[in-house]
Amino acid sequence: MKKKMKIAILGSGNGACAAAADWSLAGHEVRMFDFEQFPKIIEAINKNGGVSVEGELSGFAPIASSGHSIEKAVIDADMILAIGPAFSTEPFANAIKDYISPNQIYVVCPGSFGGALITKKNFMSTKSASACTICESSTLPYAARIIEPGVVKIFLKLKGGLFLSTIPKEQGENAIKAFRTVYPHTQKAKNVMQTMLQNSNPVIHPSVMLLNADAIERSKGELLFYEEGVTPSVGKLIKAVDVERIMIAEKLGVEIIPDAELGVLQGYMTEASYKYGYASAPGFKSITAPDTLNNRYLTEDVGYGLVFMSDLAEKLGLAVPMIH
Repeated sequence: MKKKMKIAILGSGNGACAAAADWSLAGHEVRMFDFEQFPKIIEAINKNGGVSVEGELSGFAPIASSGHSIEKAVIDADMILAIGPAFSTEPFANAIKDYISPNQIYVVCPGSFGGALITKKNFMSTKSASACTICESSTLPYAARIIEPGVVKIFLKLKGGLFLSTIPKEQGENAIKAFRTVYPHTQKAKNVMQTMLQNSNPVIHPSVMLLNADAIERSKGELLFYEEGVTPSVGKLIKAVDVERIMIAEKLGVEIIPDAELGVLQGYMTEASYKYGYASAPGFKSITAPDTLNNRYLTEDVGYGLVFMSDLAEKLGLAVPMIH
């Protein structure tokens, strides 16, 4: 019988609710935290006593506690998962650094671009925090959307293509073992540069958003992001950006899986094709586009992803005209 762990989830968005439900249904004790400015979903989960999940996973997942006290959420937790957009990484690190202990495992999920390094920098100001194991995943393990407060739909849970890096590296085996409890296909990354650059969001999302800008604004959330949004021409741009990302990684001595191939490994896609694989992907079916261009698919994936890769390429002496 697998050991029952205490899991703290920081965040209350799509991925956080999916992870909370998954870990709970796997038999672990789950507590959730989010900041007071995000009360709606936290209050619903607290009122209901858990998260209702449908889709690839289904059922009612009890949550031990859901609130705005980070100390209550993380005390005695075996693993802490900070799940949110890139701009949440530093606020979560600052909020938890006085409460985390050296024997706890802290996972930035996903690491986006520099999540583990940013966390490590913030943790260095506190003795106990500076000694804990910090990890980052290459991507979120789910395609998920909140249907209503306290209810999340999981379109897909990854079947592979998920990587985890750790700081310090020598503590990585324990972290990987714990993470694999719910994500058994997780692979150990060479270093944080691999988990950073294996993140595909900046490769896909901005390309689809920009080439479908008119349709996104006109359809007001009705456009199917992948099925309708990724035409062969859009797929061509995704591939061009991906080629430059892989080139940056090669210069750093890191092997990156091309995104069309990764999509098949993860279970999203059945065809490793930039032109047709996304539009026909079972894992992307029915996922709608945002109803505005002012969305994390641009604000996060350009501001934290493409800008990072552009700056990195410049330092490495590489030309990346598509990313620029």
